[in-house]
Amino acid sequence: MSTNPVEITIYGTEVLCPSCVNLPSSKETYEWLQAAVSRKYPNQPFTISYIDIFNPENCEEKKKEFAIRVVEEDMFYPVVVINGEIVGEGNPKLKAVYAEMEKYGYVAS
Repeated sequence: MSTNPVEITIYGTEVLCPSCVNLPSSKETYEWLQAAVSRKYPNQPFTISYIDIFNPENCEEKKKEFAIRVVEEDMFYPVVVINGEIVGEGNPKLKAVYAEMEKYGYVAS
């Protein structure tokens, strides 16, 4: 099975989600996911990006609109999105991220 490169986007902000005070920050979650996915699926292409929900000016329109949605709908952040599909909010689970990756042909090493 060939791997279709996926795009992982982490939406969050420097300030912790009010309901998430004991959890890692959005930026820490971004760095943790990047490392975890790279270890789980080495040499399998993917992109990962971090979008600040209160400062999304330098990103494409679709991502800017989703950042606004995160704020307006009071989603728990960070919000993890893979190819447009929300796979985690607040405290994303690796199992859910990996399951979504494997739908696109990723194989754990």
